[in-house]
Amino acid sequence: MSKLAAVRPAYWIAGVLLAASVVVPLLVSTYAKDEPRLWGFPFFYWYQLLWVFVSAITVSISYQLVMREERKRRAEAGLDAGSSRKEGER
Repeated sequence: MSKLAAVRPAYWIAGVLLAASVVVPLLVSTYAKDEPRLWGFPFFYWYQLLWVFVSAITVSISYQLVMREERKRRAEAGLDAGSSRKEGER
């Protein structure tokens, strides 16, 4: 089995969400205009600020997806949540 086949769909979805949050705001053609204005602000300013919130949401969704997959993976492997702690911390 190839290494790509072992990657679960949740990781792909998280990767696409994170990539979109980085790449789309860098595409100048999406925001290189003055109109439409929102409360007197040119499009560039409120569009970039909108991406701050969109990125926060996509990071949160990606985090939840990856953590859910990690919990499933650890449960399938028979590892409990406490086994990751060091022996001296118990």
